[in-house]
Amino acid sequence: MSVTIFSILFIIVLMFYYLYKIFSKLKPLSKIKNKLLRIIVIILPFIVLFVLFGIVNAIVIIFHLFIFTIIVNVLFLIFKKKDNNDLVVLIGAIITCIYLGIGVYLNYHVFETKYVINTNKDIGVEKIRIIQISDAHVGTTFDGNGFSKHIDKINKIDSDIFVITGDFIDDNTSYEDMKKSCEALSKIKSKYGVYYVNGNHDRGYFNSRNYSYNEFIHELEINNVTVLMDEVKEINDYIYLIGREDKQVSGRKSIDDLTKDLDKSKYMIVLNHQPNDYKNESEVNVDLVLSGHSHGGQMFPLGYVGVLIGANDSFYGYKKINNTNFIVNSGISDWEIDFKTGTHSEYVIIDIVKDQKEDL
Repeated sequence: MSVTIFSILFIIVLMFYYLYKIFSKLKPLSKIKNKLLRIIVIILPFIVLFVLFGIVNAIVIIFHLFIFTIIVNVLFLIFKKKDNNDLVVLIGAIITCIYLGIGVYLNYHVFETKYVINTNKDIGVEKIRIIQISDAHVGTTFDGNGFSKHIDKINKIDSDIFVITGDFIDDNTSYEDMKKSCEALSKIKSKYGVYYVNGNHDRGYFNSRNYSYNEFIHELEINNVTVLMDEVKEINDYIYLIGREDKQVSGRKSIDDLTKDLDKSKYMIVLNHQPNDYKNESEVNVDLVLSGHSHGGQMFPLGYVGVLIGANDSFYGYKKINNTNFIVNSGISDWEIDFKTGTHSEYVIIDIVKDQKEDL
């Protein structure tokens, strides 16, 4: 952990040093003879970014400016363009604005994503439709009223099972927004109900909320949401819904313990906030695992890095291991970062379809 923190701090220092050097060479600024005044003029735009966008988003913006100016500079060197510092900064800034502008749109606009999963198991009907939302982090890209509007839109789609795979709220979610969002869930028209599992943010990290985790759970339950904490719910006599506690909760049950007494001929759906434990979940032959947590990687290439270092088994989309289907939802919102690049916000529709060919 100390190595990771040191590496991040080193990159931040390098980033600011590089940007200071190229900004100080801008022709208008180089004409300022007073060194202290020149430093103040260079630093001022960065201070404005921190004030307007907050620490996290400001660092994201500055980091991309750092990367894009380096890329432009390298290209100029390859094509032997000299005396190009002003143009490098200008092009780097334009690319940063366009790239992150698209990231804002992909973050705040919620897309619909569909999957079809075939099965040879008897599910009681020809098709079961699941709607999944994840990572609302209420209070980031929308408040309680905004979430309610999303539910009104999603509610126009017929569903059999509606699932929420964690991080519904965050440390900064107000009591009013939490309550309104839970009340919005009561409007959902889903044949077999609405189900929720914990994410790593739902309990809160800093005890900064003016309500308790138990109050949040109570609001879910009085609004007809079934909370599954290492629990199994049988649906329509053919389907098990297996809700896992978040990975960070000590003492959470293993997938072996949760499934050992189940009828394996029935269709088994696992709700697991963090896309981890794929090996064990596939070895017990559950049929479908739904996750969130990674926000689709949030910003390129973080998703790939997360898989590479073992933080997640996957960061977005569909994957199949043995007989188990895995789907990772990119989230209907985000955490602190206002940009999604290489991904987008979404709600997911999964149709589980009885494979008629298996009966021939």
